[in-house]
Amino acid sequence: MLKPVDPGPPPAERPVGELVHELIEDGKAYARAEVDLLKAIAAAKGKAIALPASLFGAAFVFALAAITALAVGVVTALAKFVGPLAAGFLGMVIFMAIAGGLGWYGYQRLRRDL
Repeated sequence: MLKPVDPGPPPAERPVGELVHELIEDGKAYARAEVDLLKAIAAAKGKAIALPASLFGAAFVFALAAITALAVGVVTALAKFVGPLAAGFLGMVIFMAIAGGLGWYGYQRLRRDL
């Protein structure tokens, strides 16, 4: 037959104030850990967004260049009534293709990283 387990000495009772203080300190430590976790998540998302954001910025610059090329082409065409409009349109198409490619690549990276 099994012997009963000796319960040993009763546990020492701690004052309520000490327990409350320990509870508050544990709560503060937990809150700090949660804030650190949120900071780490935000930093990772910021790093993932950096490249697509710069690609969108470059696409915007090339889109502005396309509008400028079109405007210069139209003005030149109105000044001479021959050929420069086609050159302005070709410049616009080239810069818009670059802007579209950069924008598409930025969108794909954004979807992949988030």
